[in-house]
Amino acid sequence: MRLGYNSDYRRAALAYETSTLWSHAFQNGWGRVALNVELGLSYWKARRSVSPQSMWQVSAIPQLRWWPNELFYLEAGVGPTMLSRSEFAGRDLSTRLQFGSHFGTGFLLGKSQKLGIRYSHVSNAGIKKPNPGLDLLEVTYTYQF
Repeated sequence: MRLGYNSDYRRAALAYETSTLWSHAFQNGWGRVALNVELGLSYWKARRSVSPQSMWQVSAIPQLRWWPNELFYLEAGVGPTMLSRSEFAGRDLSTRLQFGSHFGTGFLLGKSQKLGIRYSHVSNAGIKKPNPGLDLLEVTYTYQF
């Protein structure tokens, strides 16, 4: 689960993380790096009464996590995402196809729970103008089943 904040809009998301697709343990105590994919469904809501006030997003973001130890991680991801509209919160996003990217950090709360914070950016990567992008600061909570 992710909750994101920007002064102009909010985003709430549910995501499924695949199991690790690739992993590498470093020598000399540098920890390990792991690759997985985050599949997400998000709902966006504008804070002001600008039209359109809401939209949906579906995403598939490959992400790398570096675990320098077994309790703490750094993460980064980038991948395709599809929006339900190309206009949101008074912004012309040009295309419904966008690309999501994020970087963040977090730690394990227990054997099956993680808590993190990340900066997220969604834009069309310059494939069409205008390309204002959407930025968020997010809190993440993960429960592994």
